Amino acid sequence: MGGAVMDLTSKSELDNLSQSGAPVVLHFWASWCDASKQMDQVFSHLATDFPRAHFFRVEAEEHPEISEAYSVAAVPYFVFFKDGKAVDTLEGADPSSLANKVGKVAGSSTSAEPAAPASLGLAAGPTILETVKENAKATAQDRAQPVSTTTDALKARLEKLTNSHPVMLFMKGTPEEPRCGFSRKVVDILKEEKVDFGSFDILSDNEVREGLKKFSNWPTFPQLYCKGELLGGADITIAMHESGELKEAFIEQGIATTVGSNDEASKVGGMISLEDRLKALINSEKVMLFMKGSPDEPKCGFSSKVVKALRAENVSFGSFDILSDEEVRQGIKNFSNWPTFPQLYYKGELIGGCDIIMELSESGDLKATLSE
Repeated sequence: MGGAVMDLTSKSELDNLSQSGAPVVLHFWASWCDASKQMDQVFSHLATDFPRAHFFRVEAEEHPEISEAYSVAAVPYFVFFKDGKAVDTLEGADPSSLANKVGKVAGSSTSAEPAAPASLGLAAGPTILETVKENAKATAQDRAQPVSTTTDALKARLEKLTNSHPVMLFMKGTPEEPRCGFSRKVVDILKEEKVDFGSFDILSDNEVREGLKKFSNWPTFPQLYCKGELLGGADITIAMHESGELKEAFIEQGIATTVGSNDEASKVGGMISLEDRLKALINSEKVMLFMKGSPDEPKCGFSSKVVKALRAENVSFGSFDILSDEEVRQGIKNFSNWPTFPQLYYKGELIGGCDIIMELSESGDLKATLSE
């Protein structure tokens, strides 16, 4: 490879290379992970020192078929191959261990120094090493904590999300605008199966994104749930669909398919289902607030203002966290022709957003409006 680090894009590419018997090292990384970025610098220096080995990066969440094959649960994560077999792994930011393990599978470096860590020291500048060492300390501290760091509040939120629809998809983007190929494949499969499903854009909420990995012990996205239970990621969903097992699983769980013999009928069926659900939510309380967060923990200043205004008037109201359900969040914008949140409803009718509520509050008309 001449010291270059390449991006791996398919499992077949890796299989072909490992069969040649050449040493191969994979670095599973994520763009949002600082430790990945720091260790990638070390990884690049090692590639220069060990030109006879093949060094590859794999963006873990973009290539679930590769990540799942090697049980990647966290990044940075390294897999070492020798003589066509995976012989070792390393999780976390540990430059010395990385150098040692590379040395074992790749043999002597081009440096005159005998040990791989010494080679790393010559190749990497002091700033890089110090940064990575600090990052490694933080990683070690994280590991000293219990494996499941999901808070009770987050766990409750994840349980609510995974059970918010009989079929629930956690994906990158939305069904209308998927932001990765694997998410698009699963959306297409669910549409082909003619089932109504909810979705959540994990790119919109990093807490849910990271928490769900630990909650379900599944490191990649998309993730498909049925009645609150994880079915799997893209590969499993595709395999189940092709074998007919996915349809059987839906039937066993009593999941109804949308009536209709063509795509247009399927779309109409889905829209009616969502419209009925929105009407039920809007009319679930006489005064109903669609907001970001909850009344006790608002997640935006405008939602907080409306909650305070309602409480100041001693108005009893229900609420719905639009961050917990992307389908409701997008659907209600079209349903009421109102593009922003919060949204306040009285007896099923939209009163308005934050500005209108604050005007009514300041003029003394809010309580009267909600008592007619």
